[in-house]
Amino acid sequence: MKKTLLILSIILLSQSVTAQLFSKEKIKNNENFDKDRLSWGFYLGLNAYDFQFTYEQDLEDILVESTTGFNVGLISNLRINDYFDLRFEPGLYITQRNLQYDPSYFGGSPNTADLFREVKSTYVHFPLLLKISTKRVNNFKPFIVGGVSTAINLSSNEENPDDNSFGQFRTKRSVAFYELGFGIDLYLYWFKFTPSIRGVFAFNDELVRDNDPNSPWTGNVASMKTRGVFINFTFQ
Repeated sequence: MKKTLLILSIILLSQSVTAQLFSKEKIKNNENFDKDRLSWGFYLGLNAYDFQFTYEQDLEDILVESTTGFNVGLISNLRINDYFDLRFEPGLYITQRNLQYDPSYFGGSPNTADLFREVKSTYVHFPLLLKISTKRVNNFKPFIVGGVSTAINLSSNEENPDDNSFGQFRTKRSVAFYELGFGIDLYLYWFKFTPSIRGVFAFNDELVRDNDPNSPWTGNVASMKTRGVFINFTFQ
């Protein structure tokens, strides 16, 4: 799913760039758009979250099925100069990951329900990003972006006393990330439209261990870190 989203976005970006490069139209739309010290906007997008597991022992991997989630948020942009901008992009990110355990974790003949866990997450995401742009050419301007972020998982059940023995897979409420991405500003007649792709990678372990240290669900997990891909479409 993540590969499909990436391929689709790269095709859209390449088509936009090609259209700008080979178009005979040289009139600049919104020529003074980037001169404002502060600018505002909003974005809509898609996400595909994953978990990166590391293990205590070399057993079968826990399989992670990603699903396509939804992003929505606001943008505040502080212009530093013609090439650097500081951006704050708070947003709401809704996603779900499905975990599939190998029967060897349990021994015997485990119930089908024990082998499967749904991890639903609703992140309130707070990224602080540095945007580094090239010189504007006609009506487009490519850029790269990177920074750090923190997120609060509104779906977290960290404080729930019940664990996987009661069917509750628990995750932490707060997560910290670093982010890297790229995109292109397209200057349209009425506004600036920006498709972008960004990868996010957690610094901290998100797993809450079960009460039993030998739990088949969490006992062999050294760390479980969120990672994901965002595809955002920004309007300013």
